[in-house]
Amino acid sequence: MLGASYALIVNIMIAALFAASFAFVALANPADRRALWFAASYMLGMVAPLSLFVIRFGLWPDFFGALNYVGFCAGLFLMTASLARFYDRGPRWSAVAGLYCAALLSGAAIGEWPQDSLAFNLVYQTPYALATACCGWIILLASRRGALEIALAGLYGVIAAHFIAKPFFATAYGVGRTSSEYVASSYAIVSQSVTGVLLIAAGLLTLLLVAQRAISEARRAAETDQLTGLLNRRGFDLACAPLLARVRAEGDPATVALVDLDHFKRVNDRFGHAVGDEVLRYFAALLRLTTPEGALVGRLGGEEFVVFLDGAPRAQGRRVAEMIRQAAALHVTPRLPPITVSIGVAEIAEDETFFQAMRRADEALYRAKTLGRDRVCVARRASLKEIHS
Repeated sequence: MLGASYALIVNIMIAALFAASFAFVALANPADRRALWFAASYMLGMVAPLSLFVIRFGLWPDFFGALNYVGFCAGLFLMTASLARFYDRGPRWSAVAGLYCAALLSGAAIGEWPQDSLAFNLVYQTPYALATACCGWIILLASRRGALEIALAGLYGVIAAHFIAKPFFATAYGVGRTSSEYVASSYAIVSQSVTGVLLIAAGLLTLLLVAQRAISEARRAAETDQLTGLLNRRGFDLACAPLLARVRAEGDPATVALVDLDHFKRVNDRFGHAVGDEVLRYFAALLRLTTPEGALVGRLGGEEFVVFLDGAPRAQGRRVAEMIRQAAALHVTPRLPPITVSIGVAEIAEDETFFQAMRRADEALYRAKTLGRDRVCVARRASLKEIHS
Protein backbone atom coordinates (compact mmCIF):
# COMPACT_ATOMS: atom_id res chain seq x y z
CA MET A 1 0.00 0.00 0.00
CA LEU A 2 2.85 2.38 0.78
CA GLY A 3 4.42 1.61 -2.59
CA ALA A 4 1.23 2.47 -4.45
CA SER A 5 0.84 5.65 -2.41
CA TYR A 6 4.40 6.64 -3.23
CA ALA A 7 3.78 6.10 -6.96
CA LEU A 8 0.61 8.18 -6.73
CA ILE A 9 2.40 11.04 -4.94
CA VAL A 10 5.15 11.02 -7.58
CA ASN A 11 2.57 11.13 -10.38
CA ILE A 12 0.73 14.02 -8.70
CA MET A 13 3.94 16.03 -8.34
CA ILE A 14 5.08 15.33 -11.89
CA ALA A 15 1.70 16.31 -13.35
CA ALA A 16 1.84 19.56 -11.36
CA LEU A 17 5.38 20.26 -12.56
CA PHE A 18 4.39 19.70 -16.20
CA ALA A 19 1.35 21.95 -15.79
CA ALA A 20 3.56 24.67 -14.28
CA SER A 21 6.23 24.23 -17.00
CA PHE A 22 3.76 24.56 -19.86
CA ALA A 23 2.12 27.54 -18.19
CA PHE A 24 5.52 29.21 -17.77
CA VAL A 25 6.40 28.68 -21.46
CA ALA A 26 3.04 30.12 -22.51
CA LEU A 27 3.32 33.17 -20.25
CA ALA A 28 6.91 33.78 -21.38
CA ASN A 29 5.73 33.78 -25.01
CA PRO A 30 2.78 36.23 -25.15
CA ALA A 31 2.50 35.92 -28.94
CA ASP A 32 1.55 32.24 -28.68
CA ARG A 33 -0.38 30.91 -25.69
CA ARG A 34 -1.06 27.41 -27.09
CA ALA A 35 1.08 25.84 -24.37
CA LEU A 36 -1.65 26.77 -21.87
CA TRP A 37 -3.75 23.99 -23.38
CA PHE A 38 -1.13 21.45 -22.36
CA ALA A 39 -0.99 22.98 -18.89
CA ALA A 40 -4.77 22.56 -18.56
CA SER A 41 -4.51 18.95 -19.75
CA TYR A 42 -1.97 18.08 -17.05
CA MET A 43 -4.00 19.91 -14.41
CA LEU A 44 -7.01 17.73 -15.25
CA GLY A 45 -4.84 14.62 -15.44
CA MET A 46 -3.56 15.35 -11.94
CA VAL A 47 -7.09 14.70 -10.63
CA ALA A 48 -6.69 10.95 -11.27
CA PRO A 49 -3.71 10.12 -9.00
CA LEU A 50 -4.97 12.65 -6.45
CA SER A 51 -8.34 10.84 -6.29
CA LEU A 52 -6.67 7.45 -5.89
CA PHE A 53 -4.45 8.83 -3.15
CA VAL A 54 -7.51 10.08 -1.23
CA ILE A 55 -9.19 6.66 -1.57
CA ARG A 56 -6.49 5.02 0.53
CA PHE A 57 -7.83 6.96 3.54
CA GLY A 58 -11.29 5.45 3.03
CA LEU A 59 -12.94 8.77 2.13
CA TRP A 60 -15.91 8.27 -0.23
CA PRO A 61 -14.21 5.59 -2.35
CA ASP A 62 -17.06 5.41 -4.87
CA PHE A 63 -17.02 9.15 -5.47
CA PHE A 64 -13.24 9.46 -5.79
CA GLY A 65 -13.07 6.27 -7.86
CA ALA A 66 -15.45 7.86 -10.34
CA LEU A 67 -13.55 11.15 -10.17
CA ASN A 68 -10.32 9.30 -11.00
CA TYR A 69 -11.89 7.99 -14.22
CA VAL A 70 -13.59 11.27 -15.15
CA GLY A 71 -10.47 13.35 -14.52
CA PHE A 72 -8.05 11.07 -16.34
CA CYS A 73 -10.36 10.80 -19.37
CA ALA A 74 -10.75 14.58 -19.39
CA GLY A 75 -6.98 15.10 -19.27
CA LEU A 76 -6.29 12.66 -22.11
CA PHE A 77 -9.06 13.94 -24.39
CA LEU A 78 -8.01 17.53 -23.70
CA MET A 79 -4.51 16.46 -24.73
CA THR A 80 -5.88 15.48 -28.15
CA ALA A 81 -7.45 18.94 -28.43
CA SER A 82 -4.21 20.57 -27.23
CA LEU A 83 -2.15 18.77 -29.88
CA ALA A 84 -4.70 19.67 -32.57
CA ARG A 85 -4.48 23.32 -31.49
CA PHE A 86 -0.69 23.18 -31.38
CA TYR A 87 -0.50 21.85 -34.94
CA ASP A 88 -3.22 24.23 -36.23
CA ARG A 89 -5.70 21.46 -36.97
CA GLY A 90 -8.70 22.53 -34.94
CA PRO A 91 -9.60 21.14 -32.50
CA ARG A 92 -12.92 19.63 -33.54
CA TRP A 93 -14.72 20.15 -30.28
CA SER A 94 -17.78 18.18 -31.34
CA ALA A 95 -15.65 15.07 -31.91
CA VAL A 96 -13.73 15.55 -28.64
CA ALA A 97 -16.95 16.12 -26.67
CA GLY A 98 -18.62 13.13 -28.32
CA LEU A 99 -15.75 10.79 -27.46
CA TYR A 100 -15.58 12.10 -23.92
CA CYS A 101 -19.32 11.65 -23.39
CA ALA A 102 -19.09 8.12 -24.79
CA ALA A 103 -16.27 7.42 -22.32
CA LEU A 104 -18.36 8.72 -19.41
CA LEU A 105 -21.39 6.66 -20.47
CA SER A 106 -19.31 3.50 -20.74
CA GLY A 107 -17.81 4.22 -17.34
CA ALA A 108 -21.26 4.66 -15.83
CA ALA A 109 -22.48 1.44 -17.49
CA ILE A 110 -19.82 -0.65 -15.75
CA GLY A 111 -20.20 1.03 -12.37
CA GLU A 112 -21.64 -2.08 -10.72
CA TRP A 113 -19.38 -4.59 -12.44
CA PRO A 114 -16.62 -6.26 -10.37
CA GLN A 115 -13.36 -4.43 -11.00
CA ASP A 116 -11.33 -7.61 -11.23
CA SER A 117 -13.20 -8.89 -14.31
CA LEU A 118 -11.70 -8.74 -17.78
CA ALA A 119 -14.84 -7.14 -19.22
CA PHE A 120 -14.75 -4.30 -16.70
CA ASN A 121 -11.09 -3.56 -17.37
CA LEU A 122 -11.47 -3.72 -21.15
CA VAL A 123 -14.30 -1.19 -21.10
CA TYR A 124 -12.47 0.91 -18.48
CA GLN A 125 -9.16 1.14 -20.38
CA THR A 126 -10.55 1.53 -23.92
CA PRO A 127 -11.18 5.32 -23.71
CA TYR A 128 -7.61 5.81 -22.48
CA ALA A 129 -6.26 3.77 -25.39
CA LEU A 130 -8.47 5.64 -27.85
CA ALA A 131 -7.45 9.09 -26.58
CA THR A 132 -3.71 8.34 -26.70
CA ALA A 133 -4.03 6.74 -30.15
CA CYS A 134 -5.76 9.92 -31.31
CA CYS A 135 -2.85 11.96 -29.93
CA GLY A 136 -0.39 9.97 -32.03
CA TRP A 137 -2.60 10.22 -35.12
CA ILE A 138 -2.92 14.01 -34.80
CA ILE A 139 0.88 14.34 -34.64
CA LEU A 140 1.32 12.14 -37.72
CA LEU A 141 -1.14 14.35 -39.63
CA ALA A 142 0.92 17.47 -38.86
CA SER A 143 2.39 19.19 -41.92
CA ARG A 144 5.74 19.64 -40.15
CA ARG A 145 7.09 16.39 -38.77
CA GLY A 146 10.58 16.22 -37.38
CA ALA A 147 12.37 13.58 -35.35
CA LEU A 148 10.69 14.73 -32.14
CA GLU A 149 7.22 14.47 -33.69
CA ILE A 150 7.90 10.97 -34.99
CA ALA A 151 9.23 9.92 -31.58
CA LEU A 152 6.22 11.39 -29.76
CA ALA A 153 3.71 9.80 -32.16
CA GLY A 154 5.43 6.44 -31.69
CA LEU A 155 5.41 6.87 -27.94
CA TYR A 156 1.68 7.58 -27.94
CA GLY A 157 1.25 4.37 -29.93
CA VAL A 158 3.14 2.51 -27.22
CA ILE A 159 0.96 4.16 -24.53
CA ALA A 160 -2.21 3.15 -26.39
CA ALA A 161 -0.96 -0.45 -26.62
CA HIS A 162 -0.09 -0.26 -22.92
CA PHE A 163 -3.69 0.66 -22.04
CA ILE A 164 -5.00 -2.17 -24.25
CA ALA A 165 -2.72 -4.68 -22.52
CA LYS A 166 -3.50 -3.53 -18.97
CA PRO A 167 -6.86 -5.37 -18.67
CA PHE A 168 -5.19 -8.71 -19.29
CA PHE A 169 -2.46 -8.05 -16.72
CA ALA A 170 -5.06 -6.75 -14.26
CA THR A 171 -7.08 -9.95 -14.62
CA ALA A 172 -3.99 -12.14 -14.32
CA TYR A 173 -2.47 -10.46 -11.26
CA GLY A 174 -5.58 -9.19 -9.48
CA VAL A 175 -6.66 -5.63 -8.86
CA GLY A 176 -9.33 -6.15 -6.21
CA ARG A 177 -13.05 -5.77 -6.61
CA THR A 178 -13.25 -2.14 -5.42
CA SER A 179 -11.24 1.08 -5.75
CA SER A 180 -9.94 0.70 -2.18
CA GLU A 181 -8.71 -2.84 -2.89
CA TYR A 182 -7.05 -1.64 -6.10
CA VAL A 183 -5.05 1.05 -4.29
CA ALA A 184 -3.86 -1.56 -1.79
CA SER A 185 -2.83 -4.09 -4.45
CA SER A 186 0.66 -4.83 -5.74
CA TYR A 187 -0.67 -4.39 -9.26
CA ALA A 188 -1.45 -0.73 -8.49
CA ILE A 189 2.25 -0.07 -7.81
CA VAL A 190 3.29 -1.48 -11.18
CA SER A 191 0.35 0.04 -13.05
CA GLN A 192 0.82 3.55 -11.69
CA SER A 193 4.61 3.40 -12.11
CA VAL A 194 4.57 2.19 -15.73
CA THR A 195 1.79 4.55 -16.76
CA GLY A 196 3.56 7.39 -14.98
CA VAL A 197 6.89 6.70 -16.72
CA LEU A 198 5.24 6.55 -20.17
CA LEU A 199 3.29 9.77 -19.61
CA ILE A 200 6.38 11.49 -18.22
CA ALA A 201 8.27 10.59 -21.39
CA ALA A 202 5.38 11.93 -23.50
CA GLY A 203 5.30 15.10 -21.40
CA LEU A 204 9.04 15.67 -21.79
CA LEU A 205 8.89 15.24 -25.57
CA THR A 206 5.87 17.55 -25.76
CA LEU A 207 7.65 20.14 -23.63
CA LEU A 208 10.67 19.92 -25.94
CA LEU A 209 8.42 20.48 -28.96
CA VAL A 210 6.73 23.47 -27.33
CA ALA A 211 10.07 24.98 -26.31
CA GLN A 212 11.49 24.33 -29.79
CA ARG A 213 8.51 26.06 -31.38
CA ALA A 214 8.83 29.03 -29.00
CA ILE A 215 12.55 29.40 -29.78
CA SER A 216 11.95 29.14 -33.54
CA GLU A 217 9.19 31.73 -33.44
CA ALA A 218 11.31 34.09 -31.34
CA ARG A 219 14.17 33.72 -33.81
CA ARG A 220 11.81 34.24 -36.75
CA ALA A 221 10.46 37.39 -35.12
CA ALA A 222 13.99 38.70 -34.61
CA GLU A 223 14.78 38.11 -38.30
CA THR A 224 11.54 39.46 -39.79
CA ASP A 225 10.55 43.02 -40.56
CA GLN A 226 7.34 43.56 -38.58
CA LEU A 227 5.83 46.04 -41.03
CA THR A 228 6.18 44.11 -44.30
CA GLY A 229 6.71 40.53 -43.15
CA LEU A 230 9.88 40.30 -45.25
CA LEU A 231 13.28 39.40 -43.84
CA ASN A 232 15.03 42.25 -42.06
CA ARG A 233 18.72 42.98 -42.60
CA ARG A 234 19.85 40.43 -40.01
CA GLY A 235 17.50 37.75 -41.31
CA PHE A 236 18.49 38.43 -44.92
CA ASP A 237 22.21 38.14 -44.16
CA LEU A 238 21.73 34.89 -42.24
CA ALA A 239 19.54 33.34 -44.96
CA CYS A 240 21.78 34.56 -47.76
CA ALA A 241 25.05 33.13 -46.40
CA PRO A 242 24.32 29.39 -47.01
CA LEU A 243 22.78 30.13 -50.43
CA LEU A 244 25.84 32.09 -51.50
CA ALA A 245 28.14 29.34 -50.21
CA ARG A 246 26.22 26.75 -52.22
CA VAL A 247 26.24 28.62 -55.52
CA ARG A 248 29.96 29.26 -55.14
CA ALA A 249 30.67 25.62 -54.38
CA GLU A 250 28.69 24.57 -57.46
CA GLY A 251 30.09 27.35 -59.65
CA ASP A 252 26.66 28.88 -60.35
CA PRO A 253 26.11 32.61 -60.87
CA ALA A 254 24.27 34.80 -58.37
CA THR A 255 22.88 38.32 -58.58
CA VAL A 256 21.83 40.90 -56.02
CA ALA A 257 19.42 43.77 -56.67
CA LEU A 258 18.88 46.82 -54.47
CA VAL A 259 15.42 48.39 -54.84
CA ASP A 260 14.51 51.86 -53.62
CA LEU A 261 11.09 53.57 -53.75
CA ASP A 262 11.36 56.91 -55.53
CA HIS A 263 10.47 60.09 -53.62
CA PHE A 264 9.14 58.11 -50.69
CA LYS A 265 9.71 61.02 -48.33
CA ARG A 266 7.13 62.99 -50.31
CA VAL A 267 4.59 60.22 -49.72
CA ASN A 268 5.09 60.47 -45.95
CA ASP A 269 5.05 64.27 -45.99
CA ARG A 270 1.96 64.58 -48.18
CA PHE A 271 -0.18 61.62 -47.10
CA GLY A 272 1.16 60.78 -43.64
CA HIS A 273 3.18 57.90 -42.23
CA ALA A 274 0.16 55.58 -42.04
CA VAL A 275 -0.24 55.76 -45.82
CA GLY A 276 3.52 55.42 -46.18
CA ASP A 277 3.40 52.20 -44.18
CA GLU A 278 0.58 50.94 -46.42
CA VAL A 279 2.72 51.69 -49.48
CA LEU A 280 5.61 49.71 -48.01
CA ARG A 281 3.35 46.75 -47.24
CA TYR A 282 1.82 46.96 -50.71
CA PHE A 283 5.21 47.02 -52.40
CA ALA A 284 6.46 44.12 -50.26
CA ALA A 285 3.50 42.05 -51.47
CA LEU A 286 4.31 43.12 -55.04
CA LEU A 287 7.90 41.93 -54.57
CA ARG A 288 6.70 38.50 -53.46
CA LEU A 289 4.54 38.22 -56.57
CA THR A 290 7.13 39.39 -59.11
CA THR A 291 10.28 37.66 -57.88
CA PRO A 292 10.88 34.06 -58.99
CA GLU A 293 10.46 31.10 -56.67
CA GLY A 294 13.55 30.65 -54.52
CA ALA A 295 14.48 34.35 -54.56
CA LEU A 296 15.44 35.84 -51.22
CA VAL A 297 13.68 39.13 -50.50
CA GLY A 298 14.31 41.48 -47.60
CA ARG A 299 13.80 45.00 -46.37
CA LEU A 300 17.05 46.71 -45.46
CA GLY A 301 15.32 49.63 -43.80
CA GLY A 302 13.22 52.64 -44.72
CA GLU A 303 12.14 52.36 -48.35
CA GLU A 304 15.09 50.18 -49.43
CA PHE A 305 14.65 46.49 -50.32
CA VAL A 306 17.02 43.78 -51.51
CA VAL A 307 16.59 40.71 -53.71
CA PHE A 308 19.11 37.85 -53.92
CA LEU A 309 18.83 35.54 -56.95
CA ASP A 310 20.91 32.38 -56.69
CA GLY A 311 21.68 30.65 -59.97
CA ALA A 312 20.87 33.85 -61.90
CA PRO A 313 23.46 35.60 -64.13
CA ARG A 314 23.48 39.35 -64.59
CA ALA A 315 21.14 39.33 -67.62
CA GLN A 316 18.50 37.33 -65.73
CA GLY A 317 18.89 39.60 -62.72
CA ARG A 318 18.23 42.58 -64.94
CA ARG A 319 15.08 40.97 -66.37
CA VAL A 320 13.74 40.28 -62.88
CA ALA A 321 14.57 43.85 -61.82
CA GLU A 322 12.76 45.22 -64.88
CA MET A 323 9.68 43.12 -64.02
CA ILE A 324 9.71 44.60 -60.51
CA ARG A 325 10.04 48.13 -61.88
CA GLN A 326 7.19 47.70 -64.38
CA ALA A 327 4.93 46.05 -61.80
CA ALA A 328 5.44 48.96 -59.40
CA ALA A 329 4.68 51.54 -62.12
CA LEU A 330 1.66 49.75 -63.61
CA HIS A 331 -0.09 48.36 -60.53
CA VAL A 332 -1.98 51.37 -59.24
CA THR A 333 -4.45 51.05 -56.38
CA PRO A 334 -7.02 53.82 -55.75
CA ARG A 335 -6.41 54.03 -52.03
CA LEU A 336 -2.63 54.55 -52.39
CA PRO A 337 -0.52 57.09 -54.29
CA PRO A 338 1.30 55.80 -57.40
CA ILE A 339 4.90 54.67 -56.89
CA THR A 340 7.98 54.06 -59.00
CA VAL A 341 11.23 52.37 -58.04
CA SER A 342 14.89 52.61 -58.96
CA ILE A 343 16.96 49.42 -58.97
CA GLY A 344 20.66 48.64 -59.00
CA VAL A 345 21.76 45.17 -60.09
CA ALA A 346 25.15 43.47 -59.61
CA GLU A 347 26.27 39.95 -60.43
CA ILE A 348 28.41 38.56 -57.61
CA ALA A 349 31.90 37.75 -58.84
CA GLU A 350 33.43 34.39 -57.93
CA ASP A 351 36.00 35.78 -55.49
CA GLU A 352 33.97 38.79 -54.42
CA THR A 353 32.47 39.20 -50.97
CA PHE A 354 28.77 39.79 -50.65
CA PHE A 355 29.49 43.20 -49.13
CA GLN A 356 31.47 44.19 -52.23
CA ALA A 357 28.66 43.07 -54.53
CA MET A 358 26.15 45.04 -52.45
CA ARG A 359 28.36 48.11 -52.72
CA ARG A 360 28.43 47.82 -56.53
CA ALA A 361 24.65 47.33 -56.61
CA ASP A 362 24.29 50.43 -54.44
CA GLU A 363 26.45 52.41 -56.88
CA ALA A 364 24.23 51.23 -59.75
CA LEU A 365 21.15 52.26 -57.74
CA TYR A 366 22.62 55.70 -57.18
CA ARG A 367 23.24 55.98 -60.92
CA ALA A 368 19.59 55.06 -61.59
CA LYS A 369 18.52 57.84 -59.23
CA THR A 370 20.74 60.46 -60.87
CA LEU A 371 19.55 59.46 -64.36
CA GLY A 372 15.96 60.31 -63.50
CA ARG A 373 14.67 57.42 -61.35
CA ASP A 374 12.11 54.76 -62.39
CA ARG A 375 14.82 52.73 -64.09
CA VAL A 376 17.17 49.76 -63.70
CA CYS A 377 20.93 50.17 -63.84
CA VAL A 378 23.38 47.26 -63.91
CA ALA A 379 26.77 47.49 -62.22
CA ARG A 380 29.81 46.81 -64.34
CA ARG A 381 31.66 43.60 -63.65
CA ALA A 382 33.99 43.65 -60.65
CA SER A 383 37.67 44.09 -61.41
CA LEU A 384 40.40 42.08 -59.68
CA LYS A 385 41.56 45.28 -58.03
CA GLU A 386 38.12 45.92 -56.52
CA ILE A 387 37.75 42.32 -55.36
CA HIS A 388 41.08 42.25 -53.52
CA SER A 389 40.97 45.81 -52.18
